[in-house]
Amino acid sequence: MTRIWFNRWFSVAYHYMNMIRQNDDQQVFELYGTHPDIEHMSLQACDHAETEPALEGWEYVQFCLDFCQRHQIQIFIPRLHMDEIARHTALFEEIGTKVMVCQDTELLSRLMDKDRFYESLQGTGVVEIPAYHVVNTAEEFKAAYEDLLARGHQVCFKPTNAEGGMGFRMIVDKRDPLEEIFGWVHLNVTFEEAYQTFAQAERFEDVMVMELLEGNEYSIDCLSSAKGELITAIPRMKSSGRVYHLEDIPELQQISERIAARYRIPYVFNIQVKYNGGVPKLLEINPRMSGGLYITCLSGVNIPYLAVKAILEQPFETPQPRLGIKASYVEQAVIMS
Repeated sequence: MTRIWFNRWFSVAYHYMNMIRQNDDQQVFELYGTHPDIEHMSLQACDHAETEPALEGWEYVQFCLDFCQRHQIQIFIPRLHMDEIARHTALFEEIGTKVMVCQDTELLSRLMDKDRFYESLQGTGVVEIPAYHVVNTAEEFKAAYEDLLARGHQVCFKPTNAEGGMGFRMIVDKRDPLEEIFGWVHLNVTFEEAYQTFAQAERFEDVMVMELLEGNEYSIDCLSSAKGELITAIPRMKSSGRVYHLEDIPELQQISERIAARYRIPYVFNIQVKYNGGVPKLLEINPRMSGGLYITCLSGVNIPYLAVKAILEQPFETPQPRLGIKASYVEQAVIMS
């Protein structure tokens, strides 16, 4: 029996744990999970759950090492504090724990800081990036906005170190507050509203002001070997509402191959691109399982389980995903243990 630990994951880890457990090879796993909220949804798929302490830096790594040693964890799949954990993978190896993380700590740091990563991609030909500026003051924000506007772009902005859609806003010419009160919550803000907000601080943390990409958005879930050799890449397009399309798009496959060849990210990673003017441009790369991976796995490829096989150095045939699939999801009631 192999013991696997997920630390403070999103609720979708519930699916990933069950995918590992319900594998075609009938391998047996014991699943552990921790989270500050002991009733968090991700823990409902665990065989063993514990409350996670609020720690940072080396103290958090020490907690992880102690947890792995106490429970004889063989595979640790971190989400929280991945960068800090990656710096100390040798210590986990010493106690018999394999860590499913990119061990290139410099790359990991750049991936989590979007402007540094964009900068590293300039002129490489790996993937197109949007036009952007990084700003720290209201005046810099104004100059960036005016430059992008003069180049014919609609404009949006987002903190450089935000995860997912946190902090993302689209700049519009005008808003109707009364109409908005009776409508859906959205991410629109006028330039003046944003400028006045930023002007309240002399300086603020890095914000990326960039061209708004208005075409289709794709999330490409990638499976790699322990050495970062790409095994499969499956594009998932977000359509209207909760509808997704798993599609065979050669140029997205080529982008995935170029990114994998350049950065050698092991096990599982996710590339997010969005089209503008017919050109796919990079939003970000997540060096972990994505929030929508369980939808991608409807292609017939059990990516979480195959990643476990990869880290255990167990051979498997190259999976052939079924594409041309339209998919969605519904809420499912679960009795909590």
